[in-house]
Amino acid sequence: MGMDRNTVIGFVLIGILLMGMFYFNSQENQAYLVQQKRVADSIAKLRPKVDPVKVLKDSLTADTMRKLQSAGGFQGSLNQTEQLTVVENEVMKVTFTNKGAQPRRVELKKYKTYEGKPVILQNSVFNKISYSINSGNQQTAATSDLLFTSAPIITNADNSQTVSFSVKDSSGKQEVKHVFIMRPNEYMIDFSINLEGADQLTTQQSINLLWQTQTERIEKDLTYEKEQTHIAQVSDGKFDFEMLGSGNTQKHDKPLDWVAVKQQFFISSLVNKNKFSSAEVKWMAPSDTGLSIIGQTTANFRVNVPSGRTAQIPLQIYYGPSDYNILKAYGNQLENIVPYGSGVFAFVKYINRHFLLPVFDLLRKNVASMGIVILLLTLFIRLLTSPILYKSYVSGAKMKALKPEIDKLKDKHGEDKQAFSMDQMKLWKSAGVSPLGGCLPALLQIPIFMSLYYFFQSNISLRGENFLWAKDLAAYDSIYNMPFSIPFYGDHISLFTITATLTSLLISIYSMSSMQDNSNPVMKYMPYIFPVMLLGVFNNLPSALTWYYTISNTITLILQIIIQQYIIDHDKILAQIEINRKKPVKQSKLQEKIQAMQEANQKVQDLKNKTKK
Repeated sequence: MGMDRNTVIGFVLIGILLMGMFYFNSQENQAYLVQQKRVADSIAKLRPKVDPVKVLKDSLTADTMRKLQSAGGFQGSLNQTEQLTVVENEVMKVTFTNKGAQPRRVELKKYKTYEGKPVILQNSVFNKISYSINSGNQQTAATSDLLFTSAPIITNADNSQTVSFSVKDSSGKQEVKHVFIMRPNEYMIDFSINLEGADQLTTQQSINLLWQTQTERIEKDLTYEKEQTHIAQVSDGKFDFEMLGSGNTQKHDKPLDWVAVKQQFFISSLVNKNKFSSAEVKWMAPSDTGLSIIGQTTANFRVNVPSGRTAQIPLQIYYGPSDYNILKAYGNQLENIVPYGSGVFAFVKYINRHFLLPVFDLLRKNVASMGIVILLLTLFIRLLTSPILYKSYVSGAKMKALKPEIDKLKDKHGEDKQAFSMDQMKLWKSAGVSPLGGCLPALLQIPIFMSLYYFFQSNISLRGENFLWAKDLAAYDSIYNMPFSIPFYGDHISLFTITATLTSLLISIYSMSSMQDNSNPVMKYMPYIFPVMLLGVFNNLPSALTWYYTISNTITLILQIIIQQYIIDHDKILAQIEINRKKPVKQSKLQEKIQAMQEANQKVQDLKNKTKK
């Protein structure tokens, strides 16, 4: 629709009026704000001045009064000062505090963060182990508020170290004692709660134990580390875990052995040798991606206290790597935390644990370079699976040998696919060829493929190991960091991902050249889709995995060429097919049923064709 001059002038005038209205409204609004500020300033002058230091002091005084009132008979412990006790062995350094008698800082000596700093699994005010005790006068006190008295560190005959903290009430008849034992080369800390006067300190012979832990960033890829973070537990004797996600809550009414927070390669766990009677576990992940915090977990446990005046609650705390061999030694299912297989492919964890891991460890002890270890492991696996690969290629060669006869059947039956399918099956049977001969060997390789997929993502031995241009085989190898992010790909270029993609593409091209039928446009381009998808799927995965796929694809391509060009005798295959044709064809019951169904369908189709005529 066109506009005449008057219409244009009208729109221009309306625009000028609107602009004028916005301007005057803005001026009025500014004047209004100025007037409001004057009023606010006048009111503020009339108000008494507030001293922020005094407010803080009043707040602290109120908190102190609350603690004094709740401490009851344990008020004397609040008059002490906080003291730190450092205990270390060959693998970890733990700083204990007498405030709450608990670990305050835990450093792992043998590991570094992606920035080269020490791995710290506990160093936040959020981290806490606490429970309430009856302090008298119908009051309860949280142990995290009490200042315990620390005893000197004791070195035992087995070179383990014991550090203990105790707090007594004013009468001296009730005592709470925390005892920690660190053993040489151990990540597990024995932790026992000893109660003297337990019948008075607890209600209904139980305590509510609070365990809070904050998981902070350790690895290079924050997003991937969050994806690999799990909340795990053994409840009613069964292991289970939940992904971190954005957070969740779980209630456990059945006894629990332990609860653990597993990062990509490190674990914090609280264990009860006598089991927790019930628990509620909450976890959340901060929405601010700029923070270095992966997640925060809060667990409230119901702990049964043995009857009697004196009671002991035997606990353990694990701060350490998600190493299968280390965790397996504790005999409490902690090794299940290492994700060597889950979901539909949960069964591959047995391949990883009892086959791949022992072979990998043997190679690792005798070969210095981890990249060469992966190369040798891949060669070993391909050697074992080569008979399966050979059978697959032989089946393919037989199908290729029958291609001329298959083409004749196509010309004979034209659009009648039912009749073509029946004659094709008869041809295969007479020649002794199974249509599944090429599929089944490939399917048998899927468990190996998936087990290695999980293995290289979960094995902590790869962490920090460099090879060629990859600085860390447990993380992606980046040869160039882009200033922007590409959807489904990422913000970096992984060279091992490119080599894995190219070798996969070469296999597809070679396979296409030997296909017996590439007239189907879907089948024609399908082999190229998967290699392209690898670029997006593998770009953020550990370089150990993409290095393995590069080697595996290269070996597959070489074997494929050697087997098809130099090992398989096509003339011999044709001769064997002719011999098979002369033999009586034996059909299984399943084959007889399939043939009967095909014949019945053919009769129905013939009847329909006659009716149409």
